[in-house]
Amino acid sequence: MELDIKQIMEIIPHRQPFLLIDRVTEMVPGQSIKGYKNVSYNEPFFAGHFPGEPVMPGVLQIEALAQLGAVAVLSMEENKGKIAYFAGIKEAKFKQKVVPGDRLDLECEIIKIKGPLGIGAVKASVNGKLACKAEISFMIG
Repeated sequence: MELDIKQIMEIIPHRQPFLLIDRVTEMVPGQSIKGYKNVSYNEPFFAGHFPGEPVMPGVLQIEALAQLGAVAVLSMEENKGKIAYFAGIKEAKFKQKVVPGDRLDLECEIIKIKGPLGIGAVKASVNGKLACKAEISFMIG
């Protein structure tokens, strides 16, 4: 199942400039999802991170992954119309810089959902090389 930005915005409440997913390329609701973010020099955070050497902040890479995971979980019939909130981040590792012009490929596998709580294994890559990975937890509300 593919989703464009308009369809993504029907599922999660995020909007520009904080919507960090451009497209969903594959999804099995509540189980797994893949998508991407085209990283543009026009992103507002590049003005200060860092002047002369723009680098996408690691926390925004994790946020993009969390938004992707939220799409997968909120696409489940029982969660439609709800919001997914961050509950935690474990084992975050950053392996390389993400810079303007990169396509940040995003993946999330939902490991566990129990009631309103869940855990996802996430990773982001550029040109097939790992940029970051983590385990994120969330709460549906």
